Amino acid sequence: MPTKPKKKAAAKPRLHRPGQPCLFTLEVFLIGGPITEKFAKKNPVISRTIQMRGDQTLEELHHAIFDAFGRYDEHMYEFQFGKAPMDPKAPRYVLPGAYDLGEDNPPAGRVDEATLDSIGLKEGRSFGYWFDFGDDWWHQINVEAIDNKVPTGKFPKVTKRVGKSPPQYAEEDE
Repeated sequence: MPTKPKKKAAAKPRLHRPGQPCLFTLEVFLIGGPITEKFAKKNPVISRTIQMRGDQTLEELHHAIFDAFGRYDEHMYEFQFGKAPMDPKAPRYVLPGAYDLGEDNPPAGRVDEATLDSIGLKEGRSFGYWFDFGDDWWHQINVEAIDNKVPTGKFPKVTKRVGKSPPQYAEEDE
């Protein structure tokens, strides 16, 4: 079960320097999907902590989550920024091919264009990531920290793993 993001005591406001990306620390919890009861008992919490630069896109975050959870078969996905992680009526960012479909709830943007810096994330904010619209893998992403200094190195970077990654398809867990 994902935890609520920790409320921090009146922290210094993030001072974003133009042209300088921030470093985001995101905790990604798996909160739904075709997981067998046996697997869930052995792995009551499944999460990955990922660090990303603010100039990286939601598409790059998708690839980081995809790799961090050991997935191999690509499917459609979107990010949702509502009051709860699973809120399809909320502002959402979608794949380029799904952007102009004339839906009742048109998307707020495209995953390949929206950077973490551009979407107004703040520490303590949670949002949703929905992968595979048939199997419905749901994730809650908590913004754990935003730092003005980005260390050298390659990002995105997985810094913590809790629980085993479930197989992408339930029949693989037999």
